[in-house]
Amino acid sequence: MTYRIITTQADELQTYQMKKIVIPVAIFMIATLFTSCTAIAGIFKAGAAVGILAVVIVIAIIIWIISLFRGKSN
Repeated sequence: MTYRIITTQADELQTYQMKKIVIPVAIFMIATLFTSCTAIAGIFKAGAAVGILAVVIVIAIIIWIISLFRGKSN
């Protein structure tokens, strides 16, 4: 006896959307969880001035990315 699995377009669309979301989320989690401790340790070794400079650069990048998204909606 053979069984036939019937899939619908909705099932295929849901699978595609899950794959589209899961991969970037997994990459983001790996990038932030495994490198954050190393980055913090490096900042403490380099000193407070480098730490402040790194924070300012990260904030500037975040503001720049937000401004990109706001510019596209208009």
